[in-house]
Amino acid sequence: MAPAAMRIAAQSLSGAKPVSYWLDDPARPDALPALTGDEHTDLLVIGGGYSGLWTALIAKERDPERDVVLIEGHEVGWAASGRNGGFCAASLTHGLANGVERWPDEIAKLEELGERNLDAIEAAVTRYGIDCEFERTGEIDVATEPHQLEELREWHEEILRLGITGVDFLDREALRAEVDSPTFLGGLWDRRGVAMLHPAKLAWGLKRACLELGVRIYEHTRGLDLVRSGPGMAVRTPYGRVLARRVALGTNIFPSLVKRVRPYTVPVYDYALMTEPLTPEQLESIGWKGRQGLGDSANQFHYFRLSADNRILWGGYDAIYPYGGKLSADLDQRPETFLKLAGQFFDCFPQLSGLGFSHAWGGAIDTCSRFTAFFGTAHQGRVAYAAGFTGLGVGSTRFGADVMLDLLAGQETERTRLEMVRSKPMPFPPEPFAWAGIEITKRSLARADSNGGHRNLWLKTMDKLGLGFDS
Repeated sequence: MAPAAMRIAAQSLSGAKPVSYWLDDPARPDALPALTGDEHTDLLVIGGGYSGLWTALIAKERDPERDVVLIEGHEVGWAASGRNGGFCAASLTHGLANGVERWPDEIAKLEELGERNLDAIEAAVTRYGIDCEFERTGEIDVATEPHQLEELREWHEEILRLGITGVDFLDREALRAEVDSPTFLGGLWDRRGVAMLHPAKLAWGLKRACLELGVRIYEHTRGLDLVRSGPGMAVRTPYGRVLARRVALGTNIFPSLVKRVRPYTVPVYDYALMTEPLTPEQLESIGWKGRQGLGDSANQFHYFRLSADNRILWGGYDAIYPYGGKLSADLDQRPETFLKLAGQFFDCFPQLSGLGFSHAWGGAIDTCSRFTAFFGTAHQGRVAYAAGFTGLGVGSTRFGADVMLDLLAGQETERTRLEMVRSKPMPFPPEPFAWAGIEITKRSLARADSNGGHRNLWLKTMDKLGLGFDS
């Protein structure tokens, strides 16, 4: 970055608060008391993010008489569910291309289930009066390099061959009529498959809906261990214990209480900035009347969108894997990444020079080697889990909740029959091999971005094995 550009980027960050914009909200509800003593329940849900909240809610919708308890180690929505970009996608497979490559025979069913899942989220938001700023705007994948434009054009032709509708190719002029950046060369607009929302308000709204249906929620209550107890399970907590007939694990990036699941995920730290609200003149200078979500097509990609009060969220690019899978609040702040992101923001939107950022934050994503969730049971079907959503969990965690409840009920459904549900990704190797492999992959991806998209032997080998690294 040139010295002048670095000064502009640094100045733009001078007033940024080191906290998620979404969580820095007066609407944030007070935490509920921790569990003390023993609790007994039909279903215990561990984790107060989207996975756990949807599981508890749907369990009560399926059977209002079912007794459900949810425990959360901190506060509902405080981790990835309150720090993400607010892109709620229909895709269950981390994008159509990943689904076609991995499950070509199931892709039509997976797309159908994903569309139904997004519709169900929208319906639940309406039914429970969840004010999460839900907007069905769609998303545009943007090309900023010539090879990306050609890849998007070819992919659009493949989409048409697959019989999928609602995705339009935009040339440079058409794209810049939607959102104006001198870096944009073209894009693919999925008009209905993605909604924008306020992620923390979705979590808080789901919490309220669960409570209204009779779910008992305990915050600041971490599940410490999971053991058999008679016909059910027992989970020890700092000040008590929960005895449950069935347990659903929605802990995602945090260490699973089913230890054999842990090698399947690694934490990746992702970072984002939020600008101050744009003035009407600033907004006019970039267009964006359709308020679509956007993401560029590089391997090291950015995602960006407008908030309800016309701020721009700008995130991505750096995906940081800490050696040994370390989780630490210290990693939520990374000034070198924020400076890099700010400089890239002004490269994209030079007409917004002088705009400041109000918030800068990071958080961990649960990544798996196939980029999309995996599922399973333990303790002879008494425990179910879903994990590995790899940054696309705002929508697909609801599908994961349905799968976990199907598995706990011992039901064969259109979901549990899926190869995606019945199979597992490749686990990550132990250290130091995990760190070395991820670092080689990251460097190879960056080299491909700067070399016309050409993938080296390492990436080609990873592709053949169906392995990868993404956020």
